[in-house]
Amino acid sequence: MTDALGWRKKFGVLAPSTNTIVEPDFYAMRVPGVTAHFSRIHIRNQNLGSDKDFENLLAEIRVEINYAIDRVMTCEPDYMVMGMSAETFWDGMEGNRLFKTRVTERAGGLDVATGAEACEKALGLFGAKRIGVVTPYQPIGDRNVVRFFNDIGFDVPKIKGLRCPTAIAIAHVTEDELRRSLMEVDGPDIDALVQVGTNLSMVRLAEEAERWLGKPVIAINAATWWWALRQNGIEDKVYGAGRLLREF
Repeated sequence: MTDALGWRKKFGVLAPSTNTIVEPDFYAMRVPGVTAHFSRIHIRNQNLGSDKDFENLLAEIRVEINYAIDRVMTCEPDYMVMGMSAETFWDGMEGNRLFKTRVTERAGGLDVATGAEACEKALGLFGAKRIGVVTPYQPIGDRNVVRFFNDIGFDVPKIKGLRCPTAIAIAHVTEDELRRSLMEVDGPDIDALVQVGTNLSMVRLAEEAERWLGKPVIAINAATWWWALRQNGIEDKVYGAGRLLREF
């Protein structure tokens, strides 16, 4: 039988237990007949103060994500969405492909939208080649983001890592801080700006920034939601979340 509210699609969404931004962002961009069902990846140690701490967090996630997938599969979703971006950029293009394969196999063959792939598709639509990037990460995270974009043919001359000390602290970054960061990675030679890190609150600011910068500003949560919808044949436009959801 068809789900009463998710009569078009039910998305199973995987998100860290510390993330307080991606879930309300996805709900704010909802379209009729599509529902998002969150399963939390248990984060026991949220310290991100160093490269080593960052690697330890990802190692924990690679174990805990399996249990999160198992839990959300009990609601019989039609499709999977990764509500965390760092792991989808790790080890470049090949790392993203392997991550997608692991999730799909655990989820009984369901395809999965990742933030890295969503950014790739979005930048291609905009015809961008040189991008500025804002992240909440430590240097090791920034290097993996740059590697991914380089692997798929984009130059990243400017990247701003905010070095957030904990996973929860990412959600405490203000719009003023993000605005300054966007300006820092912008320039006349930059075709588009990209924000990664799903616990950064950027969707609303990206909508505004596109107007005063005059170029695409891709917020990771908007891009991931857009890609999930379009991959499932859902062409509804969403307003207030940037050009991507409004125009493509």
